[in-house]
Amino acid sequence: MKIAFTTSDRIHINAHFGWAKKIDVYEISPDGYEFVETLKFEGDLKEDGNEDKLAPKVEALVDCTIVYVASIGGSAASRLIKNRITPVKSKSEDEEIADVLTKLVQTLKGNPPPWLRKALLQKSPSFEEEEATV
Repeated sequence: MKIAFTTSDRIHINAHFGWAKKIDVYEISPDGYEFVETLKFEGDLKEDGNEDKLAPKVEALVDCTIVYVASIGGSAASRLIKNRITPVKSKSEDEEIADVLTKLVQTLKGNPPPWLRKALLQKSPSFEEEEATV
């Protein structure tokens, strides 16, 4: 599954979702994790109320299960949830991406908490979706 992180330094989860110029994406499984790509966004991202800035981000994250953020507005969170992407607020802007990834790998090996099981199930294709691709 893919997990994304809003970041300004590629180490910490320290960027507001709407203002983030970079979002790092990782592939994660019970066996470990690996970096996939950095999504980059341009323009005036700090303008509050500019809903146009959200669409490209949500679209770019459509294959992610979870996105970790330092903070996020209600409209952006709603858009993510509608696209089956679970937004998760970091504990602080000092929280490191590698620490979260390591904990997630350990959690996937064991018994994931209900919120993570729900996020995983949301990204699993339904029988109808799988049949449509055959």
